[in-house]
Amino acid sequence: MNKILAIAWNMVKRTIASRKGMLTYILLPSIVIAAIISVTGGMEGDKPTVLYSNMDTGAAGRHLLAELENTGDYKLIARNDEAALKEGIIQQEGAAGISIPAEYTAQLAHGQQPELSVYELRASETSILVKMKVNTIAGEMLDTARTVNAVNGGAGDAEAKLGEILKQAEQHNVGSTRTDYDLYPRQTLGVITGLTLMFLMGLVTSTVSLIMDDRKGRTMMRMFSAPVRSYEIALGNFLGSCMVGILQIAVVLTLGKWVLRYDYEVPMYLYFLVLAAFMLVSMGIASTVAGLVRNPGNAGMLNALILTPTCMLGGCFWPISVMPDYMQKAANFVPQKWAIQAVDIAAAGGSWNELWLPFAVLGLMAAVLLALGSAILRPNEAGISA
Repeated sequence: MNKILAIAWNMVKRTIASRKGMLTYILLPSIVIAAIISVTGGMEGDKPTVLYSNMDTGAAGRHLLAELENTGDYKLIARNDEAALKEGIIQQEGAAGISIPAEYTAQLAHGQQPELSVYELRASETSILVKMKVNTIAGEMLDTARTVNAVNGGAGDAEAKLGEILKQAEQHNVGSTRTDYDLYPRQTLGVITGLTLMFLMGLVTSTVSLIMDDRKGRTMMRMFSAPVRSYEIALGNFLGSCMVGILQIAVVLTLGKWVLRYDYEVPMYLYFLVLAAFMLVSMGIASTVAGLVRNPGNAGMLNALILTPTCMLGGCFWPISVMPDYMQKAANFVPQKWAIQAVDIAAAGGSWNELWLPFAVLGLMAAVLLALGSAILRPNEAGISA
C-alpha cells in the first residue's frame, strides 16, 4: 500500500507542482467556468435589477411598472429622468432600463401607441425577457383603450375610464395555477458540465505523457524491479491522477457555488459524485492508452483521436438530441454521455431509481478500463524512443 501511495504522490507532484501544471489543471478550468457563469448570469437568490424612469403622470405608466413588479422576477429601481437612466445602464447598475415618456396614458387613451424605450448595455436573458414583458403589457393596455373608445364612441373622459379599468386589472381577481415547475435542466448547466468534463478528460493527456516519460526513461522498469508489481504501478498512477482530478473538481465547484453563487440546480454532493465517477473512467482510459501506446511521440495524438471526438459525441458541446440516430446510439459507448445524463436526471428532480443506470455504466467502464490498463501496462518494457 505504501508503494502505491508513493507512486500516487509522485504523480500529483509531477502534475500540479509546477507553475504550468497548476495553471493548466487547476486555474484554467476555474477561470473558464467562472467566465461562463459570469456571462450567463445565475446569481442564486438575487433578482435582476431593472432601472426605470416614469415621466408619465397617468395610470398607464404606473400600471406597467406594477405589472412588472407583480411578476416577482425583477427588482425595480427608479431614476429621475432618461439621462440618469442611460447613465445607470452604462455603469451596469441594472440589466435593463425602461423609459416611459410623458403623456403616455393620454396617448394610449386615444388609441395611439406611444413608444417605450428599453435600454441595455448588452443583450442578456433579462433584457430580452423585459422587452417581451413590456411589449405584452403595452399591447394589452392599447387593446383595452381601443375597446373603451369603441364602446363609448369617443365620448367622456377616455383617460379616466382607462385608469379605472387598469386599476381593476391590477387586482388580479382572475388568477392562474402554475403547472410547469421548471423540472428540466437549464442549457447553461449543460454547457458548464460539458466543459468541466472536457477539462477532466485533459488529465488523460497528462497522465499518459507522464507514464510514457517513465517508460522512456526506464523509471518504470526500475520500479518494477524494486520489486513493485504491475498492478501497483497502475493503481499508483491511477490514484495520483484521481487526486488531481478531485482537487480540480473541488476548486471548480467551490468557485461556482460559494463564490459566484451559481445555482447548479443539483445537490452538490450528487454533482460531485457524477464528476468523480466520470474522472475514474477518464483515468481508466489513461491507463489503457498508456499501456497500448509504445511511442512517446504518439501521445500528442490523444486530443485528436480520443478527447475531442468523445466530447463531441458525448454532448459536451451540443445536445445529443440534435445528432443523427446512429451517432446517438454511438454516444452510449462514451462516458461523457452518461455523466451529462446523470446531471440532467438530477436537475429534473430524478431519484436514485433513475440515477443508478448512468452511475452503473460509469462504474463498469472505469473497472474494465483500469483492469485492462493494469494488464497491458508492462512496466518491464522500455518505450520506443521518438
